[in-house]
Amino acid sequence: MKIDGQPYRTIWLAEDGWSVEIIDQTKLPHRFEVESLCSLDDAAHAIRAMLVRGAPLIGATAAYGMALAMRDDSSDVGLEHAYDVLMATRPTAVNLRWALDDMRMRLQDQPRDVRVERAYARAAEVCDEDVAICSAIGDHGLALIRAAYEASPGDAPVNILTHCNAGWLATVDWGTALAPIYKAHDLGIPVHVWADETRPRNQGAALTAWELGRHGVSHAVVADNAGGHMMQHGLVDLCITGTDRTAASGDVANKIGTYLKALAAHDNGVPFYVALPSPTIDWTLTDGVRDIPIEQRDQEEVTHISGKSASGDIVSVQLTPDGTPAANPAFDVTPARLVTGLITERGVCPASAMGLAELFPELAEAS
Repeated sequence: MKIDGQPYRTIWLAEDGWSVEIIDQTKLPHRFEVESLCSLDDAAHAIRAMLVRGAPLIGATAAYGMALAMRDDSSDVGLEHAYDVLMATRPTAVNLRWALDDMRMRLQDQPRDVRVERAYARAAEVCDEDVAICSAIGDHGLALIRAAYEASPGDAPVNILTHCNAGWLATVDWGTALAPIYKAHDLGIPVHVWADETRPRNQGAALTAWELGRHGVSHAVVADNAGGHMMQHGLVDLCITGTDRTAASGDVANKIGTYLKALAAHDNGVPFYVALPSPTIDWTLTDGVRDIPIEQRDQEEVTHISGKSASGDIVSVQLTPDGTPAANPAFDVTPARLVTGLITERGVCPASAMGLAELFPELAEAS
């Protein structure tokens, strides 16, 4: 995707051929900075501290983390150590486990002297595969936006509400929920995005708004609690969100607050779609509400907020009274019954075990 006309991915191999570079998303939207990852610990920190985030990008970063680890220690002990360190970084996004399992499987039977080369090659493939998957998601979701546009009066834009950030910053390129929007925009279909601010980390206000603006897509940030009101008054044609883990039943885990948007959409007859790449499906889980682990993050994300001051400095300020504690569940689970459809790289399907199995029979059978 483009930043002021220049194409970027979120993660790439540096010119030295071995270190990895990422966009530090904790600095956005006020500063654009590139961070170098030179070791296993660097990659683990980038995932844990959310320099990179979004399930597909977490998986890609973990794959390159394994490659960096093999440079330091390509033994079996080193391989297992890297796997354990990276697996412990974030609990909810299943792409992390998928990428690490894939890397370990491909490396464990290889001689030590070829593990580094094979690790880097596979990490690059993981990235390229993610780009292809997200582009295909965009193509299938585009049909939904085109249908909404053709059904709208005159040349009115299609108003789409999204929650958190499931654009190209959450993947290697294109994004999931935003991929259909970029495809529609690039084809000249008028779209307008309502970007939920997505507290407590404000990733909609900071990241979704930033990347849409840099690509030239019409958008506006709205308070998290505004969605229901907007749907009641016909200001939302459809909702599209991403997901960090999808159960085999079609239940989806996404950034906290997604469930409330799905409830509002259901009550107002607004289609609610979830865009996901197949590595985000956890075929081992049949009850997402009960079984998907929900990450509990630092309470300071709730009690404090960062932003740019009038002088241009990036500052953090406290919102709550001294001594008041905060709870911070990072995700919630939207039951499949509230999801109109799942947008995948193979098409759009009902949010159900049968719907997913029909699109991905080989994965469903393997589970």
